[in-house]
Amino acid sequence: MRVHSALELEDNRTLFKSASMNAFASTIGFIAATLTTIAFVPQVIKVWRSRSARDVSLGMYVLFTTGVAVWLLYGFLISSWPVILANAITLVLAIAVIVMKLRFDGR
Repeated sequence: MRVHSALELEDNRTLFKSASMNAFASTIGFIAATLTTIAFVPQVIKVWRSRSARDVSLGMYVLFTTGVAVWLLYGFLISSWPVILANAITLVLAIAVIVMKLRFDGR
């Protein structure tokens, strides 16, 4: 029977604690990503139903969409699934608003 040193036990506790914190951080990331992504759904629905995006700033959405695309790239670079998924979905929603803005408002 092998006797474990106090240092080995402490290393195992630290490793477990680190893994738990990583899981917790990922969970928080997914929750934040879900909420901020879902926030765009009402805008998409409103523009689609009203067939008007007159009150939507095209400049703001173009800048925002560009920023989301860069965040998506960043997510791939750091291999962060919360960042990748949230920004991929948000990018689709933001592009949908831009397309509807151009289509419905004739710009």
